[in-house]
Amino acid sequence: MTTWIDASGGRERGVAGTITAWARVLFAPREFFTSAISTGDQAPGLTFAITVSLIAALPRVLADSGGSLDAKVLEGLLVLLLIAVFVTPVGLHLVAALETVGLLAVEPDRAGVSQTVQLIAYAIAPCAVTGVCAVLVATTEGVLATMGALIWVLATSYGAVLLVYGTAIVHETSIARATISALVPAVILFGYVFGARTAIMAIL
Repeated sequence: MTTWIDASGGRERGVAGTITAWARVLFAPREFFTSAISTGDQAPGLTFAITVSLIAALPRVLADSGGSLDAKVLEGLLVLLLIAVFVTPVGLHLVAALETVGLLAVEPDRAGVSQTVQLIAYAIAPCAVTGVCAVLVATTEGVLATMGALIWVLATSYGAVLLVYGTAIVHETSIARATISALVPAVILFGYVFGARTAIMAIL
């Protein structure tokens, strides 16, 4: 998961490459999943997933700390560190393992596990906004809270769509088979980890 292949394969490296990857996967997913996923090129995908996870977590950490320099700040920094070095890498590979099991059942002639890890990492791109949405829902009322919840649902829903679509492209299978193999990972990742369930409950 720390392998960086030659820059001629996979996606562009560095900060600019991460920003470009985020835009491409959101607005040109077919082109991105066709050209930017390479065998064994997991490190850029892992870096991308960590970045998105930290961006999503940061607003909640800041809201919990209240902007004061006390123990809550240190606690928040510890949470971010755990997300970066443990939660995201382990969670990403556990979800990829679940999807691999699903793929084995419906698509024997599939791509490798490293490609599955990568496509899941990039599918969470829309979830970068979920932290801001969660803070709006928790700290405001009325229109702002409703808008935050709606955007939250839309972001996680689009992430699930990207997961299914990316699975179909990378593993060269049908949308139906991709949906079956990605269903459980999508529920866990977008429904619970990135909080679609909470957002839906807030709307209701």
